[in-house]
Amino acid sequence: MTGRMSQRPTSGFLKAAAIVVLISVMAGCAKKVPPPPPPPPVVVIPPRPTPPQGAPENMTIPAVAVDGKRRTVNSELSTAQAVWNLRSAYNVAALNCVAPQYAPILAGYKQFLKVHDKSLDIANASLGRDFKSTWGSESIRRRETYQTQVYNYFAVPPVTAPFCDAAMQVAADLALVPAGGLEAAAPVELAKLEAPFMAFFDAYEQYRRDLEAWQARYGGIVVIAPSQASAKPAGPVTNSSPQLAN
Repeated sequence: MTGRMSQRPTSGFLKAAAIVVLISVMAGCAKKVPPPPPPPPVVVIPPRPTPPQGAPENMTIPAVAVDGKRRTVNSELSTAQAVWNLRSAYNVAALNCVAPQYAPILAGYKQFLKVHDKSLDIANASLGRDFKSTWGSESIRRRETYQTQVYNYFAVPPVTAPFCDAAMQVAADLALVPAGGLEAAAPVELAKLEAPFMAFFDAYEQYRRDLEAWQARYGGIVVIAPSQASAKPAGPVTNSSPQLAN
């Protein structure tokens, strides 16, 4: 009697163990469900590049030549043309730099015309001969066209503020130039007045590169105007700036 009772628990235990093993095997054979994929990374699109100093898009700017120098209306000038272009740039500054802090520019320009009247007359006459020699009967029209282009160059709106700042320094410098010394000073002072424009052109080309890179990465089409191949006038230029009387 005792022997039989001792066998029953053993048999029941074995059956229970077999069931546990079977369940474990079945659980192991069941298909495991993979965890959900991580969410896609968030792509932050930076703002579209914009032109510097509030300039318009697709603006035409003077081109850089093979020698690495940008060709403008002030490139490769004779002494007479440098004197006259300086006068023209100073003229534009006197007209456009009208904020109270720029008052010395107009006063300096008027004094400049008085002190250097002889040098300006000589430069004017020399340019008249040069244009006549080169263009013949078209010399007057060609010179007026070029002169208008010079005024327009120095009147580009995005560069007005830095140009006026430069003109303040040039006005102070020219006040120290004695009569007869304008020819030597003109190229140096003209370069100071042109420096803000050169910096703007460089910034505008960087904007173009940034815009192309942005479009290449985030989509879209960029249409860019070609750089101005030459600063020399090929035809009439409209939009001339007014001039102060000499």
